[in-house]
Amino acid sequence: MKSLDTQQQQRALLDNIPDMAWLKDRDCRYLAVNTAYLRVLGLSEKDVLGKMPSEIWPPEIAEVYLRTDRAVLKSGRRRRYEESRRGPDGEPRWFETIKSPIRDESGHIIGTVGISRDISERKAAEDELVASRTQLRALSHYLQTVREEERAHIARELHDELGQTLTAMKMDLVWLRERLSADNGALKPRVERLVGLADRSVTDLQRIASDLRPLMLDELGLVSAVHWLTDTVAGQSNLNINLSFDREDLTYGPEVSTAAFRIVQEALTNIVRHSGARHVTITACHAEDELHIEIVDDGCGLPPTAASPRLHHGLLGMHERANMLGGSVAVESAPGGGTRVRASLPLKQRPAAQEVLP
Repeated sequence: MKSLDTQQQQRALLDNIPDMAWLKDRDCRYLAVNTAYLRVLGLSEKDVLGKMPSEIWPPEIAEVYLRTDRAVLKSGRRRRYEESRRGPDGEPRWFETIKSPIRDESGHIIGTVGISRDISERKAAEDELVASRTQLRALSHYLQTVREEERAHIARELHDELGQTLTAMKMDLVWLRERLSADNGALKPRVERLVGLADRSVTDLQRIASDLRPLMLDELGLVSAVHWLTDTVAGQSNLNINLSFDREDLTYGPEVSTAAFRIVQEALTNIVRHSGARHVTITACHAEDELHIEIVDDGCGLPPTAASPRLHHGLLGMHERANMLGGSVAVESAPGGGTRVRASLPLKQRPAAQEVLP
């Protein structure tokens, strides 16, 4: 009678749990199950109690249950896992199952207790979110590619068309200046100013075209473009930049070249605008079919929480460029301790890193 009372108490306790719940002994036999469990099985309580999973579940499911039961009994630790099985309606459902050991007063394990919750809606929402983020990454990749192509097109048009026009204009102005006589005293200074204006316009045009996309990147490759970039930044700022490539004889695909150049460019832009650094070291090396770039400065470091939107978006852009190639970017910084940017770019493009939800 006492055993029956205990069983009824266990059943009453388990029935207060809306999810599937059960108790098993050391032999993995059911001691108690709640109504939710029986509803999923489609069996009565007498058909379940005293049975092992292999006697009431399909073989592939029973094997998982027995294996996880025995793992909990052996380790004495709780075990959590997700499983897929058909629900009462016959449709595939996802369940989160947690199993824990039951101990007696002496601390010996005498069985297991478990609970299984239907998480199909959560899984569907997670899958939808991952799919949405994957689509956003694909769109970002497409927009980055289109933007780089448009930048290259505009830069080339500026260089080839407008640049040639300004150069021809300057040549004609120089020709005109040399043929002005002393009697044209009022006209000659104006021509001089136009020659100077043409000179400055050509210089500005070259700078704008290079900012859009340096033609050197497409014509001479990544190494020459990065050398040009560091020389330009060093000449326009107070930075002392030390650049080294372990291999300067390699050529890279256009996507790797663009990503590497833009990451270095963005890092240097952030350093000049935000860090107050005096020295920067950029190293590029190759290992296991990957290009590894490290950019280290001796500046003030990134603020812990108050980074500017421009800085935040720049860092995000570096991450996105690497991710599109299946690579990664890591940023290490401490207030007053400088900043270190590490980028790893596969030389053979891999799928973008998959989103993993917690």
